[in-house]
Amino acid sequence: MKVATEGCNFLFIIICLLLISGLGIHSLSYDYSATTKCLVEPERAQYGGGIIVNPGFDHNIEGWTVFGKGSIKEQISNEGNRFIVAHNRTQPLDSFSQKVQLLKGMLYTFSAWFQVSEGSDTVSVMLKTKESELVRGGQVIAKHGCWTLLKGGIAANFSGPVEILFESKNSTVEIWADNVSLQPFTKKQWRSLQDASIERVRKRRVRFQITRVNETALKGAKVIAKPVKLNFPFGCGMNHYILTNKDYQNWFVSRFKFATFTNEMKWYSTEKKQGVENYTISDAMLKFTKENGISVRGHNIFWDDPKYQPEWAKTLSPADLAKAAAKRMESVVSRYKGQLIAWDVMNENLHFHFFEDKLGQNASAEAYATAYEIDPKQKMFLNEYNTIEDSGDEDSSPVNYMKKIKEILSFPRVAGMSLAIGLQGHFASGQPNLAYMRSSLDLLATTGLPIWLTEVSVDPQPSQAEYLEDVLREAYSHPAVDGIIMFSGPAQAGFNTTTLADENFRNTPAGDVVDKLIQEWGTGPKIAAADGRGIVDISLHHGDYDVTVTHPLIHSPIKMNLSVKKDFSLETIHVKMRT
Repeated sequence: MKVATEGCNFLFIIICLLLISGLGIHSLSYDYSATTKCLVEPERAQYGGGIIVNPGFDHNIEGWTVFGKGSIKEQISNEGNRFIVAHNRTQPLDSFSQKVQLLKGMLYTFSAWFQVSEGSDTVSVMLKTKESELVRGGQVIAKHGCWTLLKGGIAANFSGPVEILFESKNSTVEIWADNVSLQPFTKKQWRSLQDASIERVRKRRVRFQITRVNETALKGAKVIAKPVKLNFPFGCGMNHYILTNKDYQNWFVSRFKFATFTNEMKWYSTEKKQGVENYTISDAMLKFTKENGISVRGHNIFWDDPKYQPEWAKTLSPADLAKAAAKRMESVVSRYKGQLIAWDVMNENLHFHFFEDKLGQNASAEAYATAYEIDPKQKMFLNEYNTIEDSGDEDSSPVNYMKKIKEILSFPRVAGMSLAIGLQGHFASGQPNLAYMRSSLDLLATTGLPIWLTEVSVDPQPSQAEYLEDVLREAYSHPAVDGIIMFSGPAQAGFNTTTLADENFRNTPAGDVVDKLIQEWGTGPKIAAADGRGIVDISLHHGDYDVTVTHPLIHSPIKMNLSVKKDFSLETIHVKMRT
């Protein structure tokens, strides 16, 4: 259905646009579905196409125009499916386009199905602003002979028209598209969907039936559920200041049970001089975490960035580097075998190729295989930046991330290895593109591998605390995310990007956000009273709880242990109290 906007005057333009998108009529659910399979026929347009006119090309190419110098036409498959084709292309951006109106502050999810006329090529969705700025919203590797889903998104930081178009750098191929969708969400809707997802995937509703021994209801009985251990890992980066700063120790231990050492396990920290290893600091930090019940991610065995090698390693011959790297692998992984919860094996392997350039294209796969052989029970992470942060970074796009995963898993010595996805989450200044972040997580979730955000930070800016909360909520609410580590902390420990406490350990606004979320995500006791039927319904985050049941007329409270898990079934827990 098409709705004309010509009759909308200035005062009512926003209302008209909301009505067009459906936002003023119905609340929306979010479609987490994604696939990386190449299908014979495309699936239907998500959200019915949203604000896209003629999303499935049922009305020929109405609503679509040529962008650039090529031509466009409708084509029909042997099965009767209609789609649009951009042909006679000479430039990467020669394609088809449609103009839409964006509203500042809204989030837009994009999806469409693509083919190319021969071979395969990366197809990107681009949004061209009235200032001719091009913003990339996502990409996919399109193939000939089957349809592949592109899923992406944009956070609108202005109101005005944009033109949706598409890019294929191989201008000799035709671009085919079908079932295009652009769906807007208000911030209020987005937050509501986050909350609903948290309730669904992070919590379970538990029912207690409180009665006397004779099974008469005990109205007013109180159930107090105190968390002993929560199942979702939410932690923070830790550095060597923890060893000497008592205030830092108290600050960390009172908040977090998961950590990553920011630098202290890295090769340039443990072997500053070739052949002279020194694990004194990392050993002491690991001792501190063990004493305080804190689990640690191993960060990292290698870093593929040429800048972050030990100085002496940068100029080694390939043969000598291979020997030094083998020694490093054996040393650090054997030393901490079984004491960590994960390893970042080859850090930033999509952006940099130090070891591949020196040791051959299988260098990173060899590293994963060897780490797995030494410490076979640990999750082995591919840890990268900009996969969820920046839609413009093609190197680490979800498509390229999954391509690298396939390369690693195809190596013969990794059978049985638990590979995992590490997304650093360093967000630069400006509003985080939560629509792109969520669509990227949707796509990565199709791998079935564990997903963690491993180094979350937000650059200093007036809205830093708000944006940090946006990112953390988005991660926590996504069904595929299994853990979050922030690279942030107190000023006394040198955390100057996302500072959570000032020099006097007073909370910054970002620190207030973190403390609020820690409390909200289940660290405080949950208290509820029984109704006239003696029923108590309480929603608890996944974890282990000490439960106490009391009543004013009963002197001896009932105590029990309760474990709430993902597969926890809503069976009534009967509690009988003696008066």
